[in-house]
Formats: sequence, structure tokens, C-alpha cells
Amino acid sequence: MRVEINADDFGLTKGVTDGIIQAHQDGCVTSTTLMMNGLATDYAIEKAKENPALKVGIHLVLTWGSPLHSSVQNLVNTDGTFKFTSSFNDNDLAALEISEIELEWRTQLDAFLATGLSLDHIDSHHHVHGWPPLKNLVIQLAKDYEVPVRYVDSLADHPEICWTDKVWLGFYKKGVTDDLFDVIQNEKVSSIEVMTHPGRVDEDLRTISSYTDPRENEIEILSRIKVPDWAK
Repeated sequence: MRVEINADDFGLTKGVTDGIIQAHQDGCVTSTTLMMNGLATDYAIEKAKENPALKVGIHLVLTWGSPLHSSVQNLVNTDGTFKFTSSFNDNDLAALEISEIELEWRTQLDAFLATGLSLDHIDSHHHVHGWPPLKNLVIQLAKDYEVPVRYVDSLADHPEICWTDKVWLGFYKKGVTDDLFDVIQNEKVSSIEVMTHPGRVDEDLRTISSYTDPRENEIEILSRIKVPDWAK
């Protein structure tokens, strides 16, 4: 079984970025996904270039912070931040909103490529690329940028563009345990991604995220558990 241990939120804050790098250098994190509108995006790019063995994809954003494109007024609040939240009813996207999401996501992808980093794969903050109205857009982006996409149920009928056969979402909060590999070994798939969120808690993170202290626990466990031969 091919196992990818991916750390989300690279570039969200400096502390999160440092935690991901530690979980890669000292532990089993094999890849990460970069937020192009994070508080520490430039810092994360520097760290990625210093750690070439760490595969880097993009963490497309629609539910946090501000867009990179200057003309997506249908996606933002009056203060210029994204109007969507993780609890948004994902079946209620207008055609104009989808069009502007495409503009914004292509802008984020092009900004990633401009860093000189190799784009490994695509996923998204709060799994928004799994919103059913965005299915066709996600398929087109995968084809245009020639990279695979994190598995979501809406793409189950398009395995040819999925990074793995399944994504394991259980390594989160109380699910952050040392028996990770024992659990996923029971999955009847040839490849699986484990979504993780290691990070050092800094003041910026406490200001912008509800998931804070458990990130430190993720670093410890991801650095401690051993990767079995069957998962290499």
C-alpha cells in the first residue's frame, strides 16, 4: 500500500510551518500543501526549498483570509475576506460565483508555480474542492495543471485524477494516536492519504484557528511512530 502522510496548512502561520517541517525532518510526514494567502506563505516557500525531499502541493483556499485575485467581488465580504465558511451549503453556488472561484483558484495555482516549486498535487482548505458544484472545475484544473487531486466523494467516479484511492480523515483531535498504521492497514485500497495538521502554536494561530494545541501533539506522534515496511 502506498501511504502519503500529508500536512495541511503549510504557510498558515510561521509556527504551523515550523511544526510541519519538524514532522517531516524528524517524523513520517512525506508531503504538505501550501496556502498561497497564509500569514507565512513566503516563509513556507523558503522552508520548502530548504527541504527538497518534502513534496509540496497547493491547499486551495476559499473559506479563510482574502483572495489573491483583485476582481472576485462575489466571493468576498465588505472587508475583502472570503464570505464562505466551512459550514456553507455547498449546493447553493451561483454560476457567477463558480466563474470567480475559477479565477481565484487559477490565480493561487499560478502564484504557486511562480515560486519555482514543483506542484505535487491539489487539495483544499475545509475540503471545498469536494463541493458538488465545483466538480467540473476541479477536474479541469487537474487536467490543465497536470497534477492529481485529493480524493473526495464527488470525484469517486474519476479515480484517474485522484492522488490516492482514499483519504484518511481520522487523524484529528482524539484520533491522533500511535496506532495510525495499524488502523489504516485494514483499509482495502492500494493507496491512501492520511490528512494531518502538525504545527507549533503561535499567537497568530490562536487568533485565527480553533485547532491549536492538538497540533503540537500531532508533531510528537508523527515524529515518534515508525513507518512499517508495507507502507514504504
